Amino acid sequence: MAQSMGVSEPTIRRYLDTLTQTLMVRQLQPWHENLGKRQVKAPKIYFRDTGFLHAMMGIASLSALLMHPQCGASWEGFALEQVLRLAQPDQAYFWATHQGAELDLLLLKGSQRIGIEFKRADAPTMNKSMHIAIDNLKLDALYVVYPGAQRYLLAPGVEAVPLWALLPN
Repeated sequence: MAQSMGVSEPTIRRYLDTLTQTLMVRQLQPWHENLGKRQVKAPKIYFRDTGFLHAMMGIASLSALLMHPQCGASWEGFALEQVLRLAQPDQAYFWATHQGAELDLLLLKGSQRIGIEFKRADAPTMNKSMHIAIDNLKLDALYVVYPGAQRYLLAPGVEAVPLWALLPN
């Protein structure tokens, strides 16, 4: 697509790297491990300042944001930044396979592997992708961060955690 717009891939890469270096954008790198599955190898891109992102998309109010098709992606980016700021992991990645399994955030801290899923839903539940990530990545724990009010267990080692519970007072 970049070529059809007259912009080369190296030019886009330079712009993206500049936005990353100025802390406007986060490039979350993919986790690679020999799991016998084809894994996604391109980074995920997040705007670190969701207010700036909303302004660029012309979203002027909360009601407009809640109706926008990118609302979930915007919320994921905001929540990801909060989790990374608080967890201060040694390393952070996302994981996805070409078969459709994915994990929004894989945190490596010491010898621990912690998975994070972001769900903009009132009552998130377990899904097939979460089970695959737990097994394939040998996760020590999986947290599902959501905008709700209650903290609760989804399965052994899997907990739904409200985003507000992670934010400073």
